[in-house]
Amino acid sequence: MVVGPINQLRNLVVPIAVGLVVGGFNPWVIGASAAAVVALLAGGLVTWRTVFYEVGEERLEIRSGLVRRSRRTIPLERVRGVDVTSTLLHRLLGVAVVRIEAAAGAGGSEDGKLDAVDAAEAERLRRVLLDRRAVLADGAAAPAPGTAGAGAGDSARTKPGAAADGTVTHFSMRPSWYLYGALSLAYLLTPFAVLATLFGVVQQAAGDQAADYVLEWVTTTDRGMLTALSAGAAGVLVLLMPVFAVVSYAFTHWGFSLRERDGSLVAERGLFTRRSVTLEKRRIRGHELLDNPLERTRRAVRLRAIVTGLGDTANRAVLLPIGPRATVDAVLARALTPFRGPLVRHPRAALYRRWVRAVGPFAVLAGVGLTAQWTWLVVVASVLAALGVVLGLDRYRSLGHGYDGAMVSVRSGSLRRRQATVERSAVIGWTWTQTLPQRRAGLADLQVTVGAGDGGYTAMDASQRRSVAFAAGVTPEIVRPFLVRPRDGAQGSADTAEG
Repeated sequence: MVVGPINQLRNLVVPIAVGLVVGGFNPWVIGASAAAVVALLAGGLVTWRTVFYEVGEERLEIRSGLVRRSRRTIPLERVRGVDVTSTLLHRLLGVAVVRIEAAAGAGGSEDGKLDAVDAAEAERLRRVLLDRRAVLADGAAAPAPGTAGAGAGDSARTKPGAAADGTVTHFSMRPSWYLYGALSLAYLLTPFAVLATLFGVVQQAAGDQAADYVLEWVTTTDRGMLTALSAGAAGVLVLLMPVFAVVSYAFTHWGFSLRERDGSLVAERGLFTRRSVTLEKRRIRGHELLDNPLERTRRAVRLRAIVTGLGDTANRAVLLPIGPRATVDAVLARALTPFRGPLVRHPRAALYRRWVRAVGPFAVLAGVGLTAQWTWLVVVASVLAALGVVLGLDRYRSLGHGYDGAMVSVRSGSLRRRQATVERSAVIGWTWTQTLPQRRAGLADLQVTVGAGDGGYTAMDASQRRSVAFAAGVTPEIVRPFLVRPRDGAQGSADTAEG
């Protein structure tokens, strides 16, 4: 009765405030605002009295509505994930939001949401739904509703460092980790996002008057003073970037923890909005290690899971935020299966292709500047071309793919480098793609197709001949039926692709 109206009232705060300011506290405006608040409170009462849920033997049923009634049934065997989220308001009231993600059927999404259930009941629901889903998927006898089965929980209790309830803590955030937020390019741009939001609010509230005022101030202010103020504001903004980055990082990942219980990994984080995501280990098919140039200077990396049937992977699949590589590798070795083999370097032709793409456009601009005698364009294009040389080299060094007998790993990228590692059993196909320049250079893009995560991960500009042998070594049952031995006298002795 409280959470629903307050959440909806937040969307009306700005319109009501603008109406009161512009209308000069007109009785009609005040009456309309009061009526809106009363309607929201009445809606909260109706929602509280008309929403019911029930966990049956094989399905979860959610009923809601007074005039327009709705009944949603979610088969428990289709449940893919159960997330528990608590905003600051929810935590003050001791409640939480339970979101049930299910495999979409022919009629569309089957996701369910239960807002403002008791916090203890939210944890019980998560445990029961995931446990019964696992039991139904295994075809075993289902336990009574409201009870959690043994199975995976028993195996967790045998692990070193397990708590009395079988929970194993793989990671708990340390204070020093929050400083790594200053290495994230996304968090460093937080001040610009804040300024854009403030500008939008001011423009919405004041309309064209704010723009006219700013334009008048710029045109009437002394140019020297305007330049000094602009330089000072830019300097302050640059100095605030790492501060805002650390604060934003801390708000998002405050108290981050990664635990394992009942055969699932549970990641919890957040200061004002506390979010708990549960990922069944049987659905985790691999992992991703991501970093950028700033993070690589401090040997920092982030960890993300590759999961089947998971939406919003950018947020829900996070297993560890940005942190030191050594610690991330240690947690990865305890919680999942790491990649233990070397990565194969790609041919030198791949380096030339990256230099052409990174340097070529700016070299053309520099030539145009020389022809037109535009010195500024020559200088800018030359600097960007020099940076392109470094970027191309870094992108080439990031290329690689490998197989250690159990895991297949692919790495690429520079500004956003990603190393995706998947189980050999998760590979369901291979795709070779070649452009005309790649065919001339003997290169190809090899995509590892998996039924999880993004659906495929690409080894860019790999050797076409060696990539075929690589794929045949990983999944011979898939690739070898399409291979032929070279004829007598043909160059090379490895298998080659036909046509």
